[in-house]
Amino acid sequence: MSGYAYLNDPKRLAFTLARYKFVSKMFAGFDKVVEIGCADAFATPLVSEEVNELVACDFDKVFIDDVKKAHPYSSKNMKFVSHDMLAGPFKTKFDGAFALDVLEHIEKSDEDIFMKNICKSLSPIGSCIIGMPSTESQVYASEISKLGHVNCKKGPELKAFLMCYFERVFIFSMNDEVLHTGYTPMAHYLLALCCNPLKTDGYHS
Repeated sequence: MSGYAYLNDPKRLAFTLARYKFVSKMFAGFDKVVEIGCADAFATPLVSEEVNELVACDFDKVFIDDVKKAHPYSSKNMKFVSHDMLAGPFKTKFDGAFALDVLEHIEKSDEDIFMKNICKSLSPIGSCIIGMPSTESQVYASEISKLGHVNCKKGPELKAFLMCYFERVFIFSMNDEVLHTGYTPMAHYLLALCCNPLKTDGYHS
């Protein structure tokens, strides 16, 4: 995927790396972190450099089999596993979890179980970062992208949704590689930093 982007639209890699850098700085010093939907894990080392242990997972075993064989940054603190977050949580608890460009591909009928399983994979004071294209950005998306983007959200909508699962949610706007706190209807991309998974009837550890 990243090779295709490099050959066809290389500036996209700058955007991707900026998003992963944000995650790496927010989670710096964390003991154990999980990436949900790592795909080819091109930018994952940015985060692994800042945490003690990183588990990168994807539901697509093709990606995981490939990165296990070919990823140049495979190391003792980075492990690749096949896992479908819709099928269930991890048995171990993580300090942090992040999913970039994943939620927009999850059907609305499945988004609740997706978030509950993330929360069940976190420690009681764990943090989560969700990144996704905004609803407003879809005017400019390619037809192929639109086919897979079944669940984009507006900024306030994303915050309200994630507040069902976390005590605190901080929404950031992003345009190209620039992260800011500006007006979300003008944001091409949204990043949500979520803290402390709820232990109410909405989420049940």
